[in-house]
Amino acid sequence: MPLIRFILALALTLGLAGCASLTSTPQRAKTTDVKTLLWVGNSFFYYNNSMHGHVGLLLSAAGGKGYRATSATISGSGINWHDMEAHFKPGGVASYSFVGDNEVVFNTFDKPFDGVMMMDCSQCPVHPKLQAIFYEFAKKHSDTVRKYGAEPILFMSWAYADKPEMTLQLANEYIKAGQQNKALVVPAGLAFANSIAQRPDLNLYVADKRHPSLMGTYLAASTVMASVYQQNPMGNTYTAGLPKEVATHLQKVAWETARAFHAKEGRGSL
Repeated sequence: MPLIRFILALALTLGLAGCASLTSTPQRAKTTDVKTLLWVGNSFFYYNNSMHGHVGLLLSAAGGKGYRATSATISGSGINWHDMEAHFKPGGVASYSFVGDNEVVFNTFDKPFDGVMMMDCSQCPVHPKLQAIFYEFAKKHSDTVRKYGAEPILFMSWAYADKPEMTLQLANEYIKAGQQNKALVVPAGLAFANSIAQRPDLNLYVADKRHPSLMGTYLAASTVMASVYQQNPMGNTYTAGLPKEVATHLQKVAWETARAFHAKEGRGSL
């Protein structure tokens, strides 16, 4: 199914066609102001030397400066496994870095992070015994993040390779949580579905059919770049070592997915 038709089908399936936004209300803060980003999640983030690193390299290749990211992940974790308050304690996470020949630099900043990227376990938002926890902690963590002057961002994960029906199921719950908490949603799951529809020959998964291959991580990272930073990844020289034509396809899918998904938010720059 062509990309635009897929997005329209999503809107109709969720009963959201004609709503003010597919992700969240327009009143949410501008995430383009996010220079320092904390990633809170699980192995979907840390596979392939961590998704946040690929986002940073994409931004650097595009001429971006001053971006900093930290990943706080727990294998197999749900959103309720993470102590969000702990990440903002003075002298805690991101309080120092190693540079050069193991030189320690103590960082100074008014606040540790401008934004926090959050995701639940890969099936938690749609699991009958865990869905309520997803909504409870999406709100709890969003409130905590905002208390410290940062913006919450929800990462819509992808369907398992052998369960494509999860795409719309996960999208539905992340969209609702984004609306409830006025939080940006990154449509990585839709990007996966769009890529598979266009290029089924490109395997976005490793053998377990759940975790991302390098192509999957790169696609998701490009979608983060397009959604959070509103920067077009198309033509970016950082390809993560992938063949140029593969990277070009993934960049295009990420940009077009983000543009279609966020179109109703009044984001003219997309």
